[in-house]
Amino acid sequence: MGKMTKKRDRLEVIFDFLRIIQDNQNSIKRTPLLRRTNLSSQSFSEYFDELLKKDFIREIHNNKGRRYITLTDRGFRFLSKFKMIRGFIEEFEL
Repeated sequence: MGKMTKKRDRLEVIFDFLRIIQDNQNSIKRTPLLRRTNLSSQSFSEYFDELLKKDFIREIHNNKGRRYITLTDRGFRFLSKFKMIRGFIEEFEL
């Protein structure tokens, strides 16, 4: 039998979303972020709006008017805590 693929749950999607921004030197444009998250446009917009509203990310404009997405302190804290929880789960084989 082929390997079964597990659908990402909500927290994993949020983690991936934030990690992609962090891995891109905490500055990425919306379209590359959309591509890398592997979400539909609609799902991406829903997550994006929620993360913006909850102050995990922010949109900044450079001096040329280009928009970039960056993490806030709250977004960095989420990544750190989620990694710790994931490590705990793996350590205890849950």
